[in-house]
Amino acid sequence: MDFTFTEEQQAAAEAARGVFADVAPDAVPSPALTTGAVADDFDRALWARLADADLLSLLLDPEYGGAGLDAIALCLVLRESAKVLARVPLLESSAAMSAVQAYGGEELRSGLLARAGRGEVVLTVAANGRTGHDPAELAVTARQEGADWVLDGVQTAVPWAYNADFVVVPARTAADRTVLALVPRVGEGVVLGEQFSTSGERLGELRLESARIADRDVIDTEGAWEWLRDLLTTGTCALALGLGERVLRMSSEYTSKREQFGFPVATFQAVAVQAADRYIDLRAMEVTLWQAAWRIGSGAQGALPAAGDVAVAKIWASEGVRRVVQTAQHLHGGFGADVDYPLHRYHAWAKYLELSLGPAAAHEEALGDLLAAHPLG
Repeated sequence: MDFTFTEEQQAAAEAARGVFADVAPDAVPSPALTTGAVADDFDRALWARLADADLLSLLLDPEYGGAGLDAIALCLVLRESAKVLARVPLLESSAAMSAVQAYGGEELRSGLLARAGRGEVVLTVAANGRTGHDPAELAVTARQEGADWVLDGVQTAVPWAYNADFVVVPARTAADRTVLALVPRVGEGVVLGEQFSTSGERLGELRLESARIADRDVIDTEGAWEWLRDLLTTGTCALALGLGERVLRMSSEYTSKREQFGFPVATFQAVAVQAADRYIDLRAMEVTLWQAAWRIGSGAQGALPAAGDVAVAKIWASEGVRRVVQTAQHLHGGFGADVDYPLHRYHAWAKYLELSLGPAAAHEEALGDLLAAHPLG
């Protein structure tokens, strides 16, 4: 078996490292010292550099100005972005574009994708449902009235909702089908309420009150939402991996310099064992991530649907990133809580990623349901 990344995938990762090389993880106020949002907007300058490097259009076909790459390439770029806590809607916009390309109508694709790939239009996705614990597709209802769809309901904790041009909203029809509607940020029947994440970013509670969406801006293809949700979840695992790798490196550098009794604390057995355990967590996070990304990108069949591999990856990502940052705080001692040192920011982002699109327990339940429906052996 060959687990080597292709030249194109490696080139995407290399380009990402170049773009993110000078990004400072503490470029905005600390969430520990800010009662509201750490910033009103995402990093537009970085967004422009990503567009110039063709990293916003990775998954788009050449006819829309993209590179035609797969979920693995996107995850490689997301992994690099998380190492510097890049404040851009790269995951959400890329995943939404990919869903439009795979499932949207020709009019929607031709009018949106090229502009989104150039960074001119920003997309995000409402994937957390009404409370953050219930299925997102059940939080909003959709019904057809003439040439339009009418949406009612609430989606909570929508990332970048105040800065995106469109929010992709899953909604349930009376026929028990899920459609995806591209809801403009500003429009009749669209109301946003401020919410804040543990990382200090501004989220949005999206209230839809008889919001009318043109039929061309609604995707009603079977399986579109499930595919988009799996891609978003896998991308979140890539962010958790990149963040965890950077935090373990920070711990290694600190414990190699910090001395007690005349020796670096990294040489103490108790410290080395904890670091080794976290390294094992990261390697498990990595292998399950690439399995899930490969299943999504290739469409390969397995003993379970691809959602099973996605669930396994998110279980490891949620549990693993939490353990990595907790151990890092412990090994750093009081220094880890110093707001002039970036570790506390990584801890705040890790908590957000751990719970985003469901904690480990939710995915363990989903995996159990899949195993019950598809017995192995």
